Amino acid sequence: MSAGVPESTRQRILDAAVEMTTETGWASVTMSRIAERCGISRQTVYNDIGAKPALAKSLILRELEQFLAVVSAAFDEEDDFMLAIRQATYGVLDRAQDNKLLHAVVSATHGADTELLPYLTSHSEGLLGYATEIIHEHIKRFDHGLSDHQADVAIETIVRVVLSHVMQPTKSPDETADDILWLVSRVLA
Repeated sequence: MSAGVPESTRQRILDAAVEMTTETGWASVTMSRIAERCGISRQTVYNDIGAKPALAKSLILRELEQFLAVVSAAFDEEDDFMLAIRQATYGVLDRAQDNKLLHAVVSATHGADTELLPYLTSHSEGLLGYATEIIHEHIKRFDHGLSDHQADVAIETIVRVVLSHVMQPTKSPDETADDILWLVSRVLA
């Protein structure tokens, strides 16, 4: 957050961007329209967020933090490592079902408004690194038998598989979580 701008203003800016993206698409989002919707100056939007690419990154990071909160809760609440993986996977997939921003990004792949998609796919190195780091911290309390390197490889692979199912679900969250649990149990056996 930028110095001097209240967190509530930043959240209002991000909320307005999500609303506009889900209503009319990312291409229609401008700093002027966000400022108008929030009842603030366009300069305030630029001062707090920056230009449109920074807005896109802020939106995706905020969504990632909300998804990682679900993952963190699963690992904090479960005593069994495999059940924690299953619950974390289920929680992410369940949340993704009703996520309006995610649906707007994914459905845009069928049109020309795909500017947000790279933040979830091809330019997702930061997303994967951040997710891997957070999850790695949570799994330290479990006796999983993996070295740090092996744990990072496993986490990144699972995150990539789950992200694939978030982007293109083929089954219910329950079924997919069970399938991923089965796969992970084979690798860790």
